[in-house]
Amino acid sequence: MKRIAITIIAAAAAIAAVAQVKPGIEVLRDRNFDILQGKRVGLITNPSGVDNKLRSTIDILNEAPGVRLTALYGPEHGVRGDVHAGDHVGNSTDAATGVPVYSIYGKYRKPTAEMLDSVDVLVYDIQDNGCRSFTFISTMGLAMQTCAELGKEFVVLDRPNPAGADKIEGCVVEDSCFSFVSQFPIPYLYGLTPGELALYLNGEGLVPGGAKTKLTVVPIEGYERRMTFGDTGMPWVLPSPHQPNAESALYYPATGILGELYYVSIGVGYTLPFKLVAADWIDAAELNRRLTALEIPGVLFRPIHIKPFYSTGKGEDLQGVEIYVTDAQAAPLTLIQFYIMQELAAMYPDRRVMDMPEASKRFGMFDKVVGSKQIRRLFTPRHRVADMLDYWNKDVEPFRAASSKYHLYK
Repeated sequence: MKRIAITIIAAAAAIAAVAQVKPGIEVLRDRNFDILQGKRVGLITNPSGVDNKLRSTIDILNEAPGVRLTALYGPEHGVRGDVHAGDHVGNSTDAATGVPVYSIYGKYRKPTAEMLDSVDVLVYDIQDNGCRSFTFISTMGLAMQTCAELGKEFVVLDRPNPAGADKIEGCVVEDSCFSFVSQFPIPYLYGLTPGELALYLNGEGLVPGGAKTKLTVVPIEGYERRMTFGDTGMPWVLPSPHQPNAESALYYPATGILGELYYVSIGVGYTLPFKLVAADWIDAAELNRRLTALEIPGVLFRPIHIKPFYSTGKGEDLQGVEIYVTDAQAAPLTLIQFYIMQELAAMYPDRRVMDMPEASKRFGMFDKVVGSKQIRRLFTPRHRVADMLDYWNKDVEPFRAASSKYHLYK
């Protein structure tokens, strides 16, 4: 056991040695936790909140001189990552520190005044994946609202946008589609780090309730906007169970919207979550041929045969395509799933996804994740990407212009 522990420590040190980028928690530590000195601190985090040696932000702040860590707040999956996706997080006590843990993914989706009674400043440190539907940014915004209402300080320990912080795709959320997976009027891929998004929400009056938060962002050091997570040299700690590696952040937006319809397997329940599309009625070779012929920039496909261990298609022999993003900057990540739906509709007219009764039961959730009912309405008549493309892209450049003044990185 001692040899294993030494090996783990050595591996973490090796990762830290090659990391080109310091997350906000390391920058804060280098500054001797200046903005937290003498204050009672609450922390919203999960297992992805670590330094480059894989030390948890919970433990770092708990041991920080002059800092009093008085409360933890559990978003989806919990502060230590021991809660399954979608399951409610309960109140508890953190075993390692003895600090109380309050659930903000259950009865409450944001801290209450009572939960913040022992806190002067609320800190947020979670690795996001750059997609609007990933619920942690909703948690961040709602926590900002509570802090604004109570006059509490809010601090974001910034982290990279793993798909690249200039990657913007999708229309802005429309009035009928706001939800916990589309909490703010931003595109599906919003091209900002968590800290930049917090600045944008605060600066544009988009924090729920419209109040301004006493906001501080501790920036990343050594980061450039075009970096994917792999470019940073930082260790990846999965922020949710089906995001096992840094590449997952490129595939989540490529199939996650389609996955809401439970029409095909998208690899959840197999070893390649979000990286494939498969079903027992698909001809893998033909689908691969058709998709390859489209010459989608920055994307390659290959035929694949799988038998999922759980979820859609469990225990069945499925076939389809595995997706390879070869150029994250060039690839239209969110459109990949729509091109797959298009080609499947052409191959199997009697199985057009938007015509299937089982899929129709999920249209409400699909629209919420997409952020608009109009995308489905435009796509459905012919199942052609061309019919919804302009609408999907209509807000990209206006949002890029509006959000650029909040950029912290070049």
